[in-house]
Amino acid sequence: MFNFFKKDSKNIISDSFTALKDALSKTSKALIENVVDVASGSEEIDEFTLEDIESTLIKADLGVDLSVEIVDKIKTKNLKSSQLKNFLKEEFKNILANAGPNELIYKENSLNIYFIAGVNGAGKTTLIGKLAKRFNDSGKKVLLAAADTFRAAAEEQLEIWARRANVDIVRRDKADSASVVYEAIERAKKENYDIVIIDTAGRLQNKFNLIEELKKIKNVIDKNAPQALSECMLVLDANLGQNGLSQAKVFKEALNLTSVAITKLDGSAKGGIIIAIAKDFALPAKLVGIGEKPQDLKNFNKDEFIEAIFD
Repeated sequence: MFNFFKKDSKNIISDSFTALKDALSKTSKALIENVVDVASGSEEIDEFTLEDIESTLIKADLGVDLSVEIVDKIKTKNLKSSQLKNFLKEEFKNILANAGPNELIYKENSLNIYFIAGVNGAGKTTLIGKLAKRFNDSGKKVLLAAADTFRAAAEEQLEIWARRANVDIVRRDKADSASVVYEAIERAKKENYDIVIIDTAGRLQNKFNLIEELKKIKNVIDKNAPQALSECMLVLDANLGQNGLSQAKVFKEALNLTSVAITKLDGSAKGGIIIAIAKDFALPAKLVGIGEKPQDLKNFNKDEFIEAIFD
């Protein structure tokens, strides 16, 4: 596992939680406060209130299926309005726990490959740059693979981040993306890199071509570095809300995803997508972006997330 924060850095952790709580303030209102307010008129929760709760949860981007499931449990348990907040807290905690560990996988004394997928505009390349900087600052030898060879200026954007992070890059403009990944893996093995981070295309306009390209890259990794793939991570823009579920479905068709990263969480009221993704796809969130600065890329901590939205 890899942790960006030292365990004894209490002030850093405290500051990080404060920043997370601020970033999740709109999500907290949409997902918790609004639901509790709907039921606050009476201790008894009647059918009309249940319908309002379901509608509020759906609007908070929890997803239709999960919202219906939660309302069914409220009805079956015959909960009172005063019990609602604690019930939601336990439900969300269990969903996040069942999705799996949130620590970013990192294997010491071994090559670690991070395959990063996501649609254009989700903040994928920026996340890669920030992640590369974090690893480099921790003393890891990092190589970026510019495998998004389709989008104009994608390689240039990644190279700018490589310079900022002071890490190396394999770039072959207009080349086959799988060949770029192959070259990066071979270089990483010869020159003893700790980490390869792969940027990939995300053009959903042609889903078939995208999936085939991602599968081809995955096959290159499986054939040439079968034990090195530490994370296959999907990057989602928090502002997409429930649309993120359809994106997750597409990428899961092509890849054996291990986790998600949620970008642009600051100011979004749609952070409930983290819970929906965990429930529908059993995918844990591992990274969240809560601002523009490199230090605003945070490890996702499910306990802190729950405390931040319920506090």
